[in-house]
Amino acid sequence: MTLELQNSPKSRDLTPLDCDLTIVGGGIVGATLANALKNSGLKITIIEAQPPEKSATKPQAYALSLLSGRIFQGIGVWDKMLPQMGKFSHIALSDADYSGIVKFQTSDLGTDYLGYVGQHNSILKTLQEAITGYSNIRSLCPAKVVQVDYEATQAIITLEIARQVRQVRTKLVIGADGARSPIRTLGGIKTQGWKYWQSCITFTIKHNCPRNDIAFERFWYSGPMGILPLQRNLCQVVWTAPHTQAKAIQELPESDFLAQLKERTQGSLGEIELVSERYLFPVQLMQSECYIKPRLALVGDAAHCCHPVGGQGLNLGIRDAAALAQVLQEANQKGEDIGDLKVLKRYESWRRQENWLILGFTDFLNRLFSNNWLPLVAIRRLGLELMGLVPPFKNLALRLMTGLLGKIPQLAKN
Repeated sequence: MTLELQNSPKSRDLTPLDCDLTIVGGGIVGATLANALKNSGLKITIIEAQPPEKSATKPQAYALSLLSGRIFQGIGVWDKMLPQMGKFSHIALSDADYSGIVKFQTSDLGTDYLGYVGQHNSILKTLQEAITGYSNIRSLCPAKVVQVDYEATQAIITLEIARQVRQVRTKLVIGADGARSPIRTLGGIKTQGWKYWQSCITFTIKHNCPRNDIAFERFWYSGPMGILPLQRNLCQVVWTAPHTQAKAIQELPESDFLAQLKERTQGSLGEIELVSERYLFPVQLMQSECYIKPRLALVGDAAHCCHPVGGQGLNLGIRDAAALAQVLQEANQKGEDIGDLKVLKRYESWRRQENWLILGFTDFLNRLFSNNWLPLVAIRRLGLELMGLVPPFKNLALRLMTGLLGKIPQLAKN
């Protein structure tokens, strides 16, 4: 289980760097976990392959659920993060050319908002700044993991940093290194799932609609479209279509692209202009066969990926981080070995089942709505009508979308 170096290092310094846990992956989920543990007394090492100036410049924006906001509040970053967020007080679900629209509003839950939308760079920078100066947290960046050896009482991570080979001895390795996770591969953990027949085009637009507090999820026969309000009359759009069609849409001249977008949104945003590049990515459903092994735990995309319909992906990873932090802190306070399998099973039993629910829900939604088979069209439109007319059904769907259905981490209750 060794990843080969592509370039030979100039020197070797195998003096070990000791810590309690090592987070491989310094993105949003890894940084959330570090923040959640910053006052735990545990010694933490963060290993990130990309330099900070590169990792914080991704063009994505994400929908953040109410629960994610409460988790960020619990770790002390929300007051700084929230002013940079788009906020929505309404959600509108609609199906292609069907006139019926299911509308959710804050009064359905008794909350100030139904969700938030944040840019990748602002979320990550806030999280990074919040752990600066903590003596129990150190970051090795950029650094590349070469090998991980799991032993009875520790794991030894061999990495390349500044053209030197170093080692980190740790009680626990946490893979927060994305969907193609080398840590998952080195740990011998297999995955289940499939690639969809669809790709997503994601981009930012500016509009002149007088209000910008509605999140739209518009299903279409070829795939869903999500429109998420950012600040200053900007919106992040995720447009899903079959691979070939998505590629063709991405490559359309800008005027034709905007004309198709305006037709798809039925002019609900008024005049629109494109203010970013159009990025294309394929989508998949993936669930790791397990989230843990002795001295190893996976979080975020390293553990699971889902269809972007409903904007659930990043939120699952944030919940993973909060749940794992709670399990580790409680174990440490009891004097337990945080890398022991019986401790890590508490995290897996909590999160894997809940993640299956969301993965299955997003897969069901996409398959139900991304087709024009008349019996299914009739069933889904009846379902939308019932959702709008039956308050318990509507409340259940809204609690699922906002992350409030399931076990709530202690961080989100403080």
